[in-house]
Amino acid sequence: MDGKLRIKISIADRVYPLTVEPTQEEGLRSASKKIDAMIKQFEESYAVRDKQDVLAMCALQFASQVEQKQIDNAIDGEETIERIKRLNSLLDQYLEN
Repeated sequence: MDGKLRIKISIADRVYPLTVEPTQEEGLRSASKKIDAMIKQFEESYAVRDKQDVLAMCALQFASQVEQKQIDNAIDGEETIERIKRLNSLLDQYLEN
């Protein structure tokens, strides 16, 4: 357990003991706070009483955000490649003259 931290993370009123790298602690604590805030929001907005349903909706929300970022990055990457190709073409035309 060299250099690892033992921490406790609370999600949906349950405590989870974890052993993590020190660099992961802040992210895990922040994520658990976001999950709890999202749980509270779902419980207030919808008549959901089952924690498992609320946690499933939280998981779906976070997973969809990750997927959307990957899609957006892929689109941005393609646009960047097209712009570079156009710039190269313009440079080639300029250098030919």
